[in-house]
Amino acid sequence: MKDNQYQKLLAEADSELLSIYTKLVRIRRIEEAIAEKYLEWEMRCPVHLSIGQEAIPVGISMHLSKIDHVYSNHRSHGHYFAKGGSLKKMIAELYGKETGCCGGRGGSMHLIDLDVGFMGSTPIVGGTIPLAVGDAWSAKIKGEDRVTVIYFGDGCFEEGVIHECMNFSALHKLPIIFVCENNNYSVYTQLKDRQPDRKIINIAKAHGLKTHTANGNDVLEVSSIAYSAVSNVKLGDGPQFFELDTYRWLEHCGPFDDDHLDYRPKGELAIWKDSCPVSKLKKHIKSKGSHEKIFKTIEVKIDKEIKIAFEFAKNSPIPKIENLNKYTYA
Repeated sequence: MKDNQYQKLLAEADSELLSIYTKLVRIRRIEEAIAEKYLEWEMRCPVHLSIGQEAIPVGISMHLSKIDHVYSNHRSHGHYFAKGGSLKKMIAELYGKETGCCGGRGGSMHLIDLDVGFMGSTPIVGGTIPLAVGDAWSAKIKGEDRVTVIYFGDGCFEEGVIHECMNFSALHKLPIIFVCENNNYSVYTQLKDRQPDRKIINIAKAHGLKTHTANGNDVLEVSSIAYSAVSNVKLGDGPQFFELDTYRWLEHCGPFDDDHLDYRPKGELAIWKDSCPVSKLKKHIKSKGSHEKIFKTIEVKIDKEIKIAFEFAKNSPIPKIENLNKYTYA
């Protein structure tokens, strides 16, 4: 194909859809690169990878501005990147380097980038939920026109703090969106073995929150409800709650496939891989006539960015011993 023909095809492609696709692929390729590089055993922390769950943060962050705040959990990479977090600083953090987003002190589960409104993640289940609610309460008191988003998994619904925080948010009509990424597992245990036969979203509704559901592997569906919810919050409609079904492809913690452990029903992983959020959007874009070369160009550009980020991380200095107590508070 001649360059002028390719440029014509690119111009004809839906630029917004290609932008969304680029964000999905970027998260996927970064996570895959982390899984591959992890086997070199140079990273200084455990990792909880979000491969298979990329559509949720991308679909939501499309409708957030830089001033809006996001809080996350242990599986935070996708949330961080979708909000605009620095790739170089994040990879450096995994290697425990001084240039990391937490100065090499926090690792994968303690990401932060205040410049883009990613307020932080912690590994304690439910630990960031009261922080997000307090942030939303502060915004309401100060009259700030911003939204707070808090991500958590279905396992978090077994923690008391989520129910206390939903009640408080509904009572004060706080500008916050609770996002439950329901991947059906808390480590190795299915939802049906942990909770009664009930819909999580109905519990949120009982607390007085406006509720929304969507296919968490369809970025356009997620985007649609996110657009409505963000608009509702900014109009003073109070807290919103999402329950989004999705699925993690790899082990709970680490870079490996763990289907051989047999805690997932046979064939379940394959079914969910057939519902891959990246492939789903790519198929949709191709149905509009986009050429394969467009996708390849996107991937090459992302891979180059990832390579540079890993080189930056590996060449960065480790934290200085004299700064060991710099961020320790009595």
